[in-house]
Amino acid sequence: MRVCVIGTGYVGLVTGACLAHIGHHVICVDNNEEKVKLMKAGQSPIFEPGLTEIMHSAMQAGTLEFTTDIGGGVAHGEILFIAVGTPPLPTGESDTRYVEAVARSIGAHLDGGYKVIVNKSTVPIGSGDWVRMIVLDGIVERQKVLVGAGGGEVTTLESVPAFDVVSNPEFLREGCAVYDTFNPDRIVLGGSSSKAIAMMQELYAPIIERQYAEDKSLPPVPVLATDISSAEMIKYAANAFLATKISFINEVANICDRVGADVTQVAKGIGLDSRIGNKFLQAGIGWGGSCFPKDVSALIHTADDYGYDTHLLKAAVSVNQRQRLIAVEKLQQVLKILKGKTVGLLGLTFKPDTDDMRDAPALNLIEHLNRLGAKVKAYDPIVAQSGMRHGLTGVLVETDPERLADGCDALVLVTDWQQFRNLDYNKMASLMTNPVMIDGRNYLDREALQQAGFYYVGVGR
Repeated sequence: MRVCVIGTGYVGLVTGACLAHIGHHVICVDNNEEKVKLMKAGQSPIFEPGLTEIMHSAMQAGTLEFTTDIGGGVAHGEILFIAVGTPPLPTGESDTRYVEAVARSIGAHLDGGYKVIVNKSTVPIGSGDWVRMIVLDGIVERQKVLVGAGGGEVTTLESVPAFDVVSNPEFLREGCAVYDTFNPDRIVLGGSSSKAIAMMQELYAPIIERQYAEDKSLPPVPVLATDISSAEMIKYAANAFLATKISFINEVANICDRVGADVTQVAKGIGLDSRIGNKFLQAGIGWGGSCFPKDVSALIHTADDYGYDTHLLKAAVSVNQRQRLIAVEKLQQVLKILKGKTVGLLGLTFKPDTDDMRDAPALNLIEHLNRLGAKVKAYDPIVAQSGMRHGLTGVLVETDPERLADGCDALVLVTDWQQFRNLDYNKMASLMTNPVMIDGRNYLDREALQQAGFYYVGVGR
């Protein structure tokens, strides 16, 4: 099928590359010329395991192209994905101006055959009808220009190009996005047109049938076809539930710290209950990134718009904000005064296998440690590898873990990168002024750290 993906962030680029990999002809559109030039050269502007390889194979097969020409992309695609960012505003609501600009531009270039316009961006509930209205506005504006050029005037549309809007929320985990695309738990399609839903099912057929799955023997991927508003709500509800589950186990961890229980054992015990499950029960220093904070805030804001006070969701956010600073509290308990001390952060990104620093807990730690007079150093595999600084201030980014440990009074594990399990902690301990490890993810081997000479402190342990 012919596909156009507008926006090449984490969602758009992964979606476009993976659809091209399974045989569709995909044109990815972005208004950033330098970014497009980079992608045309076969380089991914983001770090995502497996993505560069997928891009290369699809480009060599001639199924993946990149352009700044949205008109060409719209003309090419039977299915048009809107995959631009919807960052949070200070009020908590989503900033939809990029979605609006794309929808208007689609309308301005819409001509010819039937199109399915897909909301892949996480948009406020009710955005399906809103996007349809904006597309129609773009069509009207284009026809006014065309008629005006001929000396006439248009007030009504005599022939509107045929299109439908579908909501197709993404459930990709950064760091596992390519895997998640080919091995989804479910595919959600929201729309009122049976034709549009059928085209989307045809688009995803190879994935639904597990042709590219890690385990091809599994039954077909469940496809939930629903109305647009419900599809939009599913995305928000899923992320809000997962965020709340993490905040819950962090609340339990803080109680464990006080009563002498071990939250890792508690999580294992409750996770064996099939009604609860063991995922997202890892206590630590809280959730971050681009999705959970934004989506929970947007859902709270939507509820406020309709006169409902979301006590549980607000509590989940409050617990998470406090949890960001639990590592600082533990440093104070061990080192007492932090002024004049040197603290090293193991990891900067909000999670492993990504270069994403959006709303990362490390940023809060750096800010508060600076305020308390501590010198802050950090090491992150991706930041060190790429040289990206993400505009970081108040922190010295080191090039390897041993340089990080040198002269530190304590280390804090912030991001659970797999390689952090196997560092030379004996040597790192010998380089430190005080070999203290605050394991902010309960990720490291406590006994191994203690044998290496570290004073180990976990969360809820």
